[in-house]
Amino acid sequence: MYTFEVSDRLYEAAERWGEKMMQDIDEALETKVEQSLLEIEHLVSQSHEVEFDLEGRAVTYDPTDELAAFLERQADGRDVDESDVLKMHVDLYANAFLEEAASEERPPNAPPTE
Repeated sequence: MYTFEVSDRLYEAAERWGEKMMQDIDEALETKVEQSLLEIEHLVSQSHEVEFDLEGRAVTYDPTDELAAFLERQADGRDVDESDVLKMHVDLYANAFLEEAASEERPPNAPPTE
């Protein structure tokens, strides 16, 4: 089981995306964390499901055995633990979310942004 804090970058990306989608930050952050974990798991283990806990900005996740081994290999021999490696992978998706949030149109029934 790994626990890490969501970075400011990912939080801000989720916040911007949530504003576009008319979701509160908690819903938006949960969606973006889930998308990140799904992408990572799918790439490493071909898994299509993830379950995690999100309390505030703390994510707790129990990866598949394949992902856990992958994270261990990446952390091995460096002064980093597996939770930090997972956090780095999740954080990499923040840039994609920022671009996505900037390029998506607001829903037609969205209130003005001001």
